[in-house]
Amino acid sequence: MDRIRAGVIGLGFIGEAHIEALRRLGNVDIVAIVDPTDPEGTARKHHIAKGYATHQELIDQEKPDIVHICTPNHTHFEIAEYALTRDVHVLCEKPMTATLEEAEKMVELARSKKLVAAVNYHNRFYPMVRHMKEMIRAGEIGRLFSIHGGYLQDWLLYDTDYNWRLVSSQSGRTRAISDIGSHWMDIAEYITGLKIIEVFADFSIFHKTRKKPEGPVLTFSKADKEMEYTEIPIDTEDFASIILRFENGVVGNATISQTVAGKKNKISFFVSGSEKSLEWDLTDLSNIIVGYRNEPNQVVTKDKMLIHPEAAKLVSSPGGHAEGFPDAFKQCFRQVYHSVTNPNDPVEYATFEDGYHQMLLAEKLYDSARNGVWVKVQPSR
Repeated sequence: MDRIRAGVIGLGFIGEAHIEALRRLGNVDIVAIVDPTDPEGTARKHHIAKGYATHQELIDQEKPDIVHICTPNHTHFEIAEYALTRDVHVLCEKPMTATLEEAEKMVELARSKKLVAAVNYHNRFYPMVRHMKEMIRAGEIGRLFSIHGGYLQDWLLYDTDYNWRLVSSQSGRTRAISDIGSHWMDIAEYITGLKIIEVFADFSIFHKTRKKPEGPVLTFSKADKEMEYTEIPIDTEDFASIILRFENGVVGNATISQTVAGKKNKISFFVSGSEKSLEWDLTDLSNIIVGYRNEPNQVVTKDKMLIHPEAAKLVSSPGGHAEGFPDAFKQCFRQVYHSVTNPNDPVEYATFEDGYHQMLLAEKLYDSARNGVWVKVQPSR
């Protein structure tokens, strides 16, 4: 098996998740990380040989096959451009960039270089999400009518909760939509095979100002009550209610919020067809409910012998053994790395084109919320 040399840029919560997943693949050597504050200490902490303060140093010194970009959104374009122009494959965290223009440039550059360019929409890689996709593809639920659900978290509930994602100059014009709503829309399009072609949105900002701690606060953690704060205005949404029109007349709606107490990371999907419905929730990720009108509903559980063969390829553990967030990362990265050594094989992971499409949807939803009108989306393929 060919070994692949990787670098991980950014070592917050997500960067650490990338390292853990990569180590489970077996054929990847993480040669270095980038941490501008303490590169050598962070490298030692993660048992990695080299630590650098900048992505330029890592790429120039180590010449990795691929880099993982796990930094704030506004830095993605600069890092990806530097890597791609030096013939380094890229796996980027979502959203792909802070602006649609940057995303378009990244797509064009990756296409011209013929390199692997992926975006980590890892929710595609839960086995039961893939099982739903195969059921829909086979026509098992009949003609699609509607899709609804949402993505709810509570880590930004209080005005003392603070993160760089709250600031549009670092995250982009949308926050809840780009950060978690894009995951929901990506799954909706992935499992149905249909693109969203028109959107309507209503955004709310519950905390018009927030208290920014003087010290650092990591994602999904809370500030110390003894910290000193600076009051800052907020210009990104805490809550979004969206209505969607898909191709083929399919309709949908979703609620997206990071301010719902008690919902730590709840993704929910309900797909309605003319014969059956499908229901999946991340909090019960090993099961889907197949709904019927004239017979009892059915629960299908994650087991290689019970689910579609394509979904079974994403199963590493026996039935009854849950496979969650780290496993979805592992399965996504496995396919991305397969593309590095087998560039002509088909892919299921999100490409830069998919990342651009999610950026476009976020832009259109922002325009809709600002103007109170339906906005058309030109599907990107």
